[in-house]
Amino acid sequence: MLSRLTQRAGAQSALFRRIGSQISQRTQPLRQQIQKRTLIPAPKRGDGPLMERRADRELPPLPSSKWMKTLPLFALCVGVASVAIFNYQKFSSPVVGATLYALRTSDVGREHLGDNIYFAQQIPWISGTLNQVQGKIDITFKVKGTKGEGVMRFASFRPSPRGVFETTEWSLEMDGGKKIDLLDGAEDPFKVMTGADQLGIDLDDDEDDSFAAKRGFRK
Repeated sequence: MLSRLTQRAGAQSALFRRIGSQISQRTQPLRQQIQKRTLIPAPKRGDGPLMERRADRELPPLPSSKWMKTLPLFALCVGVASVAIFNYQKFSSPVVGATLYALRTSDVGREHLGDNIYFAQQIPWISGTLNQVQGKIDITFKVKGTKGEGVMRFASFRPSPRGVFETTEWSLEMDGGKKIDLLDGAEDPFKVMTGADQLGIDLDDDEDDSFAAKRGFRK
């Protein structure tokens, strides 16, 4: 009985192998045909119109991405725009306007620069720090007049959050290298801007700390 089962299993396996070989022989030309059809290249530029549509045609190559080439240019534009915005904020600050007005009305400034004192550049560049919230002001920018050009520097700081600004430097450096102290015998432009001179208040006096602290808090 066991031998019969073994013979029957051997016969079935041989039958399956024969059927598998026949199927393989019949499908081999089809596989070769499909393989050849998938190797049809995609049309190139200038090849002319396509006369037939084939689903097995190769797709054209994708164009190379250009975002890696334009990324540095985009970053440069963003950086330039950010710098321009920050410079415009400084330029439109009342501190810059007050110091420029004080320079125009200064006898020492007019003596060295002449009349029509204004920014030396069509697009003024304000260098340094201008942060009234943190109490730090240290700016420089170029100015010119009918007699010459120079660089004006204005530096002021606030000792405490509720205090007032104290000007440490207001100077003018001419193109020849001569440095002029504009605070010598002149009014503090920051004091004029806050209106403390009209009220008769000395912002550097320690006795008026309470009132000065209130003014600094309002600013």
